[in-house]
Amino acid sequence: MTTNYFEYNKAKVIQALRYHFISRKEIKIMMILVNVFALLSASLFFMKKITPVAFLLSSFLWFLMMILFWFLLPRIIYRKSPSFKEKYRIKIDDNALTVESERGSRSFNWQDFFSWMESPHFFHVYFNATSFFLIPKEAFEEDFEHDARNYFKEKIKK
Repeated sequence: MTTNYFEYNKAKVIQALRYHFISRKEIKIMMILVNVFALLSASLFFMKKITPVAFLLSSFLWFLMMILFWFLLPRIIYRKSPSFKEKYRIKIDDNALTVESERGSRSFNWQDFFSWMESPHFFHVYFNATSFFLIPKEAFEEDFEHDARNYFKEKIKK
């Protein structure tokens, strides 16, 4: 199955990058710990056990973390990555996933992939824990989106 050439939509890519960050195990753990710390400090502040400075510090950490992972990191990565500004075409078959751009093409055997994930607008295909390729669902015709999902389920072991 082959897609038509597609371009990335900035807003959708930024949303997909948010999904990537939030789905990371270490980020989830850090968010839980910061939220527990913020709730604990709020409770202790209202029980007059800690000073307002400690409560403000925990609130500042929470806001900083949310701004960093929700706004700054996705935009920085989008801006620094030239790959989001190119046109691509994807070819999926039993042996490989082939990515074609105006500059050339590259085939990846299914064994080259570490895992995959689905977000509302993209398939995230991971080469390792941090390196991945975003494939827009809108690049596939409706019937082929389901076929692509089945290929990822069958060929890439999570």
